[in-house]
Amino acid sequence: MPVPSASSAEPNSRRPAPSAGPDSRRPAPPGLWRDADFRRLWVGQTASQLGEHASLVVLPLLAVLTLHADAGELGVLRAVGQAPILLLSLLAGAWVDRWRTRTTMVLTDVGRALALGAVAVAGLFGGLGMPGLLVLAFAVGALSVFFDVAYQASLVRLVERDHLVRGNSALEGSRSAAQIGGPALGGALVSLLSAPIAAASSALFFALSFLSIRRIRRTETMPQRPDEPPRIWRRIQQGLRFVAGDPVLRAVCLASAAFQFSFAAMTTAYLLFLPRELHLPGTVVGLALAAAGPGALLGSLLAARLPSRFGYGTVLVCAATLGDGVYLCVPALHGAGAVTVPALLAVGFVFGLGGQLVNVTLMAVRQAVTPDGLQARAAATITFAGMGLTPLGSLAGGLLAGQWGLRTGLLVTAAGMLLSPVVMALSPLARLGRELPAPRDTPPTAGRTNSPDLTRET
Repeated sequence: MPVPSASSAEPNSRRPAPSAGPDSRRPAPPGLWRDADFRRLWVGQTASQLGEHASLVVLPLLAVLTLHADAGELGVLRAVGQAPILLLSLLAGAWVDRWRTRTTMVLTDVGRALALGAVAVAGLFGGLGMPGLLVLAFAVGALSVFFDVAYQASLVRLVERDHLVRGNSALEGSRSAAQIGGPALGGALVSLLSAPIAAASSALFFALSFLSIRRIRRTETMPQRPDEPPRIWRRIQQGLRFVAGDPVLRAVCLASAAFQFSFAAMTTAYLLFLPRELHLPGTVVGLALAAAGPGALLGSLLAARLPSRFGYGTVLVCAATLGDGVYLCVPALHGAGAVTVPALLAVGFVFGLGGQLVNVTLMAVRQAVTPDGLQARAAATITFAGMGLTPLGSLAGGLLAGQWGLRTGLLVTAAGMLLSPVVMALSPLARLGRELPAPRDTPPTAGRTNSPDLTRET
């Protein structure tokens, strides 16, 4: 049950107007796709997302196939790579607001290309061990956090307000495509080229992103900085208090935390189960992970119709139960037979369908009950609470798979994913009807608009 992230928050409508220069009656800007700088941003962001999502499969498979990592070590590796989401997301937003996003993106692309290049060189010459791989995985994860924050802020500063909707659609479409194709690409690279060469190939995507983004010529319109440093922690506290005080959002937060923890644990066991227990090649592993993408596309379409017909609560509980429960079928599979691969593809498809249906429906509910002045902070709080548990989940998945065996560990962690629909079934979410709930009153200080800080909420 994925939940809406803070990165999907709407761009700040208070963006300062670009400097008009001597002639304020300059011609209208070109269309979005005729804008060379936007095309460079889009190409760079697309390449970066492909490299990022491919590396999420390449590095674990490198640990399993080249370093012969056991379940516990793989759990630690995945936890270390995910830890920057918990440790750096809030700080990355504050940092990027004070720097040019083009500079941030270029530097993070260089850093990730060098890190994966180091993995490839060390792997080819036999000098790579788990400690070094852990350090490099953390570096790639940390730089990805900064890049992802920067490209979202970059669009707001780069294009005219009339183009923001289409620009966001293009960038987020690329990200979704990378989530579908990246894992399959990473698995194919490992299978065809060996794991170290696959790491070097992933580095090439970041090099392509660097070459494209560095060619952006337009000067960014920087946000107006306040005379005094913004009280970041106070604003974060307001978002936490609002989410904790609303029964619907509190249920969303708890359901998200239960899902993300269990899903991270299940994924660790799953990545070990496919190559070691079912003896599947890297290409098939990538395809099994990518199968969720087409299901997610169908889930997005169904989310526009089903809640108004059957009720938001019914759709949430049923879709979460279906999407999360389908992984209970995987431990029953044996060998790389003719039934196994289609079954894995079907499991991924159903999971993507149910997960995206829940994701879009929950986003609508969250936006409906949240005042405008707290939209970004509410989304960030829910994402932080959910995604912050993924490192612990990865550790738990590796521990269970190592202690109880891959098949039993996968069964237990897959069963744990059903905690999320149980939380929703026992909460006010299950009682939601065919209409969205009304927004809750804004706390006295949360919706203040007279602050001189004009930066985006992220």
